[in-house]
Amino acid sequence: MQLEHFFEIAQNHFNDALPFVLYRKPNASVIKGLFQNDDTVYTTKNLTESGFVFAPFNNEERTVIIPIGQSELLEYQSIIPLQSGMRLEEKKESSQAKAFHINMVSKAIKAFEDNTFKKVVLSRKEDVNLIEENPLQLFKRLLSQYKTAFVYCWYHPKIGLWLGATPETLINVTGNRFTTMALAGTQKYESEDNPVWKAKETEEQQLVTDYLVNSLEASVNSLNVAKVETIKAGNLLHLRTKVSGILNSNLKTIVEVLHPTPAVCGLPKTVAKQFILENENYKREFYTGFLGELNIVEKITRNTNRRNVENSAYASVKKVSNLFVNLRCMQLTDVKASIYVGGGITKDSIPEKEWEETVDKTQTMKKVLF
Repeated sequence: MQLEHFFEIAQNHFNDALPFVLYRKPNASVIKGLFQNDDTVYTTKNLTESGFVFAPFNNEERTVIIPIGQSELLEYQSIIPLQSGMRLEEKKESSQAKAFHINMVSKAIKAFEDNTFKKVVLSRKEDVNLIEENPLQLFKRLLSQYKTAFVYCWYHPKIGLWLGATPETLINVTGNRFTTMALAGTQKYESEDNPVWKAKETEEQQLVTDYLVNSLEASVNSLNVAKVETIKAGNLLHLRTKVSGILNSNLKTIVEVLHPTPAVCGLPKTVAKQFILENENYKREFYTGFLGELNIVEKITRNTNRRNVENSAYASVKKVSNLFVNLRCMQLTDVKASIYVGGGITKDSIPEKEWEETVDKTQTMKKVLF
């Protein structure tokens, strides 16, 4: 299939107001498209279906799925050339938005004095006026800019249009083996080979890692925790710890433990979530929710060396789920892009610095709009 034909199918689906998702997994060359054949809003409660799942931050709300059985799956394998971005009319951040965010962070820091929580993640939404309306052009630019992220364009006429390039895995499952990650701590990339991390970031990262390990122990076997590493995502650096093991329960049970993660909500999770719902001045919707492939049947091989003629003898068919946290994302309408950003707040946070961190994070999406 030619690239032009692949995107022509997506454009026709969009013009016909039919649901679809385009996506590419981290460090992959294959772009996949799942094109639903009607405009029904399909949902999942038990995560047993097969398709592409799109879940909101608030896990009490419905989780949407584009089912394999009601869709056509297409793939295109190629390198996407660098694309020019949409033109836009950028608005300066208002002093009211800055003041609100700083006051909200200050309120959270004060709550630490009462031992309300150990961490809370606070976010905001910034609107940018668009001149170019075609989301597929923006998706192409995300593909060319963010090779190591999960890049997607998701559309449902009854829900909305979302695009993003997220660096964070919620969970990857192949058969009964899983990997997940603790991703927390942020600083701007300044070309350092060995960046220095401050106590606030390292403590935040450790809180997330400890939560994952303690929460997963009852539901998994052979739990393995890797060393903390620094990763680059766009113009930002993060701390990451990979956690892996073998599941001894179903996927829904594990997802309920993980989502929303401390990296996007806080600790204790219930208290932090309530603080977010009561104090953020907007609804997150699908920002900091999760998305990705759910129970997709794939042929798994032990050795990927094609010259090995015995390779096929070790192949097996397994269900694979690749779910990601919906960070570095935006929601598009005909006239504007709503960019969502946030940051983890601990007792050592400085409100002005937390504001600046959200400003830095908006550049991931703005970079493809200019």
